[in-house]
Amino acid sequence: MRTRKDSTGIPHILEHSVLCGSRKYPLKEPFVELLKGSLHTFLNAFTYPDRTCYPVASTNTKDFYNLVDVYLDAVFFPKCVDDVHTFQQEGWHYELNNLSEDISYKGVVFNEMKGVYSQPDNILGRITQQALCPENTYGVDSGGDPKDIPNLTFEEFKEFHRQYYHPNNARIWFYGDDDPGHRLCVLSEYLNMFDASPARDTSKVEPQKLFSRPRRIVEKYPAGEDGDLKKKRMVCLNWLLSDKPLDLQTQLALGFLDHLMLGTPASPLRKILLGSGLGEALVNSGMEDELLQPQFSIGLKGVSDDNVQKVEELVMNTLRNLADEGFDTDAVEASMNSIEFSLRENNTGSFPRGLSLMLQSIAKWIYDMDPFEPLKYEEPLKSLKARIAEKGSKAVFSPLIEEFILNNPHCVTIEMQPDPEKASQEEAEEKIILEKVKASMTEEDLAELARATEELKLKQETPDPPEALKCVPSLNLSDIPKEPIYVPTEVGDINGVKVLRHDLFTNDILYTEVVFDMGSLKHELLQLIPLFCQSLLEMGTQDLTFVQLNQLIGRKTGGILVYPLTSSVYGRDDPCSKIIVRGKSMVGRAEDLFNLMNCVLQEVRFTDKQRFKQFVSQSRARMENRLRGSGQGIAAARMDAMLNVAGWMSEQMGGLSYLEFLHTLEQKVDQDWEGISSSLEEIRRSFLSRNCCIVNMTADGKSLTNTEKYVGKFLDLLPENPSGGLVTWDARLPLRNEGIVIPTQVNYVGKAGNIYSSGYELDGSSYVISKHISNTWLWDRVRVSGGAYGGFCDFDSHSGVFSFLSYRDPNLLKTLDIYDGTGDFLRGLDVDEDTLTKAIIGTIGDVDSYQLPDAKGYSSLLRHLLNVTDEERQIRREEILSTSLKDFKEFAEAIDSVRDKGVAVAVASQEDIDAANKERSNFFEVKKGL
Repeated sequence: MRTRKDSTGIPHILEHSVLCGSRKYPLKEPFVELLKGSLHTFLNAFTYPDRTCYPVASTNTKDFYNLVDVYLDAVFFPKCVDDVHTFQQEGWHYELNNLSEDISYKGVVFNEMKGVYSQPDNILGRITQQALCPENTYGVDSGGDPKDIPNLTFEEFKEFHRQYYHPNNARIWFYGDDDPGHRLCVLSEYLNMFDASPARDTSKVEPQKLFSRPRRIVEKYPAGEDGDLKKKRMVCLNWLLSDKPLDLQTQLALGFLDHLMLGTPASPLRKILLGSGLGEALVNSGMEDELLQPQFSIGLKGVSDDNVQKVEELVMNTLRNLADEGFDTDAVEASMNSIEFSLRENNTGSFPRGLSLMLQSIAKWIYDMDPFEPLKYEEPLKSLKARIAEKGSKAVFSPLIEEFILNNPHCVTIEMQPDPEKASQEEAEEKIILEKVKASMTEEDLAELARATEELKLKQETPDPPEALKCVPSLNLSDIPKEPIYVPTEVGDINGVKVLRHDLFTNDILYTEVVFDMGSLKHELLQLIPLFCQSLLEMGTQDLTFVQLNQLIGRKTGGILVYPLTSSVYGRDDPCSKIIVRGKSMVGRAEDLFNLMNCVLQEVRFTDKQRFKQFVSQSRARMENRLRGSGQGIAAARMDAMLNVAGWMSEQMGGLSYLEFLHTLEQKVDQDWEGISSSLEEIRRSFLSRNCCIVNMTADGKSLTNTEKYVGKFLDLLPENPSGGLVTWDARLPLRNEGIVIPTQVNYVGKAGNIYSSGYELDGSSYVISKHISNTWLWDRVRVSGGAYGGFCDFDSHSGVFSFLSYRDPNLLKTLDIYDGTGDFLRGLDVDEDTLTKAIIGTIGDVDSYQLPDAKGYSSLLRHLLNVTDEERQIRREEILSTSLKDFKEFAEAIDSVRDKGVAVAVASQEDIDAANKERSNFFEVKKGL
């Protein structure tokens, strides 16, 4: 835990920097060596407003303690406090490559935060936190404001580590089945080196005193010039709920209230706001209880300037009505089941469960509260249910709304106004500052800066010597299983339909997927698929409103999802294109689960035009947010759509083409709702059938057997065949370099090509090589030297598409040049046996990724759909384990084909794309993104 009085981002920069070498591991970046060559299931670090966490996880005990040792040494004894180059690299520095050029700012965190401050939702979130807590450490940005980061000095940076990175100020958490005694021995080696005096423990966060009256703030955010800017405002109401931490019982009740009001599409506050037509989508909404004092926010984006006041009034009136009238009994039951199911399932996805528990625990422990209290949900949950049963839900929840929201004067209303000039103004302001810096320098100063720039780059691009690399602990190939992880899979049928059964312990939960083929879908209906899937779950039937249906799903199951899946299939021209219905429930509720899946698929009616309009607006808002915040994903989808059919299909349903479609569809809903409704019905008829249907189930064997009768009943209710004939898919976007323009301070740069088209034949060594390229060449040149927040490559072995991508990148053409130099990098590579072994082990760590039972069953289903057999997996694994330097050299030719025949897509500012087209005549075809 630590406190901070400005927004120079010291905690964030230090988080990056301590992982760049330490006392025992004196190389440039031991963190990257661990990324290359461990079986980690988690390896990262993250900075909160009042603490920094350094978590590691592995399912291999030897590997785990290797990670622990490197991290302990990094945190307590980093080289960065004596190395200004690390501070410059990860934080900020002036860059001058030659005397005739302009000076620029560079630094990984600097550019990361430029990306953050280009996203309106992120800007709103930061303003909210600082406005609610202006008097304590939450009143500044621990991540760093790009305007303030260059004010940070190396001396302040060093002092921050000296003051806060001390055992007295640390909390250390272990979770697993390893020997507790060994844990203590490992810790004592480090902790005994420090003076036991608490003199440096100065990090207590003081509570923010509650305001005596509400406040209002109006700010600007960077916006594109397209569209009606009068309809692009955001308005958000925010409350700091208490002047001190809450007890677990109250916190649980407030979390429950949050779910009741906002947690599902049927939740009243969410439903009323989105149904009002006053905005497009919720923003910055919900309860936040990870810091010292909890807060609650509710807001809308896409609000017109004359509706701002109406949104504020609607929020307050709705909250008042909820306090006066209470909640529907079915809604309370649905929320209770959903929350209890989630707590008992403890499904953290690919994120290790132990780290999830750690984050819950730390959120109390750092404030000197019981670290285990947040994990003991049984008694508080039991007590809450008893109170609701005895007094009724209104008596439990209405006082909470009254006390913490309606009668709470500590409320800040924030209005965000779009400004199409803001991004360019900030760039111009930065340029003026840097011009003044250069003007203040003598010729000798400038020569010294150019020399320092070159010195830093040389250090960044010079590899560590082999003897230094050997000090980082790693596994041996003998520690690696020679066979892949097999998921028990029994292929059978029920009533003539193929069924995959996975006999795994799931703690009495049934996980199931029902897969339908999209082979009969007409091309012109493809872009409606995402909205069709949402409509199935958020519209009503003849007998049930969508609220009632939503509540039924919440009361009886752990949730139902419907979504499309598209992928290339290795060795096949036609893509895999499916619609997947995914659900889970307690085994005893299996009949309810399949009945509700049938209801969703067959009984939902596409008659609610207003709700569909909401879906379109929400989807457009999500896509615009994705374009700003995950531009590398948009670029990757765009390139994929140029290179293969499956990529084209995916981009039509989730890329820039989909965003363009949504803009058109918004106008069309009022003009031709009958036609759209008819199209949604046609989609349903085109895929809904037993023919080509597959059912996937994961649970213990007895539960699977007991569930079969419900599956049979579900399948019997399906139509025998889909309407329409088989459709051939053979579309692609034109092959061309594209510059997609958005208001941003940083870029997302991609280049891709299909290496199968150039003659490359799949070998498991390609996985090792592509990981090595990401962790060496691209990490060093794009991130470390180039200053981007990240750079990596990806090889889709199903399609043959090899992609390079960067994110939050200050460069554009320079990054593309680095991509084009990859083949030469591979040809000049000289790796020793240790380096090669690390690369192989790291790749196996990816292949054998941590999975919970539901993910194991789902992965097995995907392999079945994509024709990946266990025999092929074994072959690829053997090829991975036998990867040689010769494979790297030979792969260079395949990479050269990306250089020579690939396509480039950049999501970037107008200024940077114009500059690129000036330097390389009309290199990019320009498209407006926002």
